[in-house]
Amino acid sequence: MEAKYRILIVEDDKEIREGIEIYLRNQGYEVYQAANGREGLSVVGEKEIHLAIVDIMMPVMDGVTMLMKLRDMGQEFPVIMLSAKSEEVDKILGLNMGADDYVTKPFTPMELLARVNSHLRRYSKYLNATKSENTEHIYTIGGLELNEETVEVSVDGNPVKMTPMEFKIVQLLIKNPGRVFSADEIYERIWNEKAVNTDTIMVHVRNIREKIEIDPKNPKYLKVVWGVGYKIEKQ
Repeated sequence: MEAKYRILIVEDDKEIREGIEIYLRNQGYEVYQAANGREGLSVVGEKEIHLAIVDIMMPVMDGVTMLMKLRDMGQEFPVIMLSAKSEEVDKILGLNMGADDYVTKPFTPMELLARVNSHLRRYSKYLNATKSENTEHIYTIGGLELNEETVEVSVDGNPVKMTPMEFKIVQLLIKNPGRVFSADEIYERIWNEKAVNTDTIMVHVRNIREKIEIDPKNPKYLKVVWGVGYKIEKQ
């Protein structure tokens, strides 16, 4: 690890808080704790924080309020929300409060570490973007990252092996987030010929989903717009 990143854990459950700290310190991170949103904001006021793990339901000040205040203060570091209920998560993401990711309890330490590592890598690139323009060939949507220069795809920091055609499909979609491409358009753009049999696109999409989605039947990234085509959803 090139730099010692500072991570803030804001969680009212002392055991969970200390458990997360142990795993993060073992990874070489510098860790700070807070028992509620108000304490968390106080830490942010005193230390340069690179990532925060924030519980939603807390006394004194809840995680959503803290998150809104952080963004109002101009703090742009990644925030991973902890939630006991997926419904709460949906509500928060729907309200676009500025969270970067979420983990639903109960979670495994390895799952949380993967998210932390992934977001810190992207945040590091963001911080260096003003110093270097070498990141122009890298496209990220949530935990999905495509590097045109190295021809690599990763999800939450984990490399994903793709065939050349699968890579080209992801490349087309991730460079145009939110835009829906028909199967014919994908075929013609990638094969550079008139679409004849687009069933192959369906097969490629199915294979890509198996590789990049945690739950391929309920995809987070590669979505189908029924009767229209495919898109990679903006996060």
